[in-house]
Amino acid sequence: MVVKTIGRRRSPQEKKLLSYTKDRRNDYGENDKSSRTAIRRNKSAPHRANRRHVSQTLDAITGTVDEAAEESAVQRLESRRPKTWKKWRDATLGATVQDRLQRRARLGIDDHERNDERVQRVRRRLRLPAGETRRR
Repeated sequence: MVVKTIGRRRSPQEKKLLSYTKDRRNDYGENDKSSRTAIRRNKSAPHRANRRHVSQTLDAITGTVDEAAEESAVQRLESRRPKTWKKWRDATLGATVQDRLQRRARLGIDDHERNDERVQRVRRRLRLPAGETRRR
C-alpha cells in the first residue's frame, strides 16, 4: 500500500514558476516522439563503430607472429580515441517561451513593445535579473 503525504497547497504563481523552471521542451528541432528511437540509435552507432575498429585491427594481425605487426596494431588501438555520444537535456519551458517570443519580435510577427512586455513578464515569473536571458 502506497501512502502519499499531503503537502501544503501551492498558489497559482508558485505553480507557474515551478512549471517554467521544471518542465522541459525539446528545442533540438525534431519531433519529440522520434527521440525514443533516435536515442537508441545514437547510443548504439558509436559502440558499433568502436567494435568494428577493434575487430578490423585485430583481424589484420590474426595468424601472424610478427612482433612489429603486433606493436603497430596495439599502437593503432591506443592512438584512436573511442567514439562517444552524450544525451543532452531539453530546455526549460521558461527558456522556450522566452525564445519563441523573441523570435516573433525578430520576424515581425508581433508588435515589439507588446512582445517586450511579454518577455519581461516571463523574466519576472522566472525571477531572472534584467540582463540574464536564459536559464537551463
